[in-house]
Amino acid sequence: MRIAQRALVTGAAGFIGSTLVDRLLADGHEVVGYDNFSTGQRRFLKGASADPRFTLVEADLLDTAQLADVMEDADIVFHLAANADVRFGTEHPFRDLEQNTIVTYNVLEAMRAKGVRRIAFSSTGSVYGEAKVFPTPEDAPFPIQTSLYGASKVAGESLISAYCEGFGFQGFIFRFVSILGERYTHGHVFDFYKKLLADPTRLPVLGDGRQRKSYLYVQDCIDAIFTAVENAPDRVNVFNLGQDHYCEVNDSIGWISAKLGVSPELDYSGGNRGWIGDSPFIFLDCTRMRGLGWTPKLSIKDGIERTLAYLIDNKWVLEARA
Repeated sequence: MRIAQRALVTGAAGFIGSTLVDRLLADGHEVVGYDNFSTGQRRFLKGASADPRFTLVEADLLDTAQLADVMEDADIVFHLAANADVRFGTEHPFRDLEQNTIVTYNVLEAMRAKGVRRIAFSSTGSVYGEAKVFPTPEDAPFPIQTSLYGASKVAGESLISAYCEGFGFQGFIFRFVSILGERYTHGHVFDFYKKLLADPTRLPVLGDGRQRKSYLYVQDCIDAIFTAVENAPDRVNVFNLGQDHYCEVNDSIGWISAKLGVSPELDYSGGNRGWIGDSPFIFLDCTRMRGLGWTPKLSIKDGIERTLAYLIDNKWVLEARA
């Protein structure tokens, strides 16, 4: 793959970020990882840290001077750092603005100052709010935003688009469904597994269990990012990333319970959604991404089961998140 000679990865110690770092190094690139370790895990960078082509910068993206320094000589920025706790947005509304929008502006300004012109950005399928069209294409009308997380990501996308138009950047914006796989540290598989460890006879479920979601395996996600960055030609390239199918939360509960050998009583709460801002149906049209030749290798069921296997073998992740 011919992405870059030198890549800067923000959120490098996170679930997706550290996986991306490893893949970039495996492809022979020089990588600078940037993380403040608010949620990132040092263990995820153990392999990368042994590679002389990897440099770790422990700093916050609000530190604009440090950010400008590490931007020197970068060919591309993979901006993955974000506050991803969608569920708790209403408890700390400034966090989404600061960690998802303001830091994106900081990254763009540091790029402009240092002459870096390519950025790949992790956005979210949540930008569609409660969509009216399924599967939802990239050019679907944006509804009223239903989560602070989604709103902050829309703002980040808009800033990137404006910098592409105003300063000649090239942007790659990826609207993810929920990502699963090794190094997974938050989300429904994590929550259900932790609850079933504490009490295998009963499982509290936010929502009615009939919420329909699509999930994507992390290595398939990285494959898509690489494919787009190498082949997408436009100034602003927006891609949905997900599967061509979805499952109900109840389906996922059944797969997880079967793997654990338990049959818990399900205790539903919250109506047809789990929390404020939760969309009961997320299903993205990925035709545009598939048009570049990308196809996910793992099904949703396989991705969920592989994620669970990782958590079973790495219980330290549960303790670290606690």
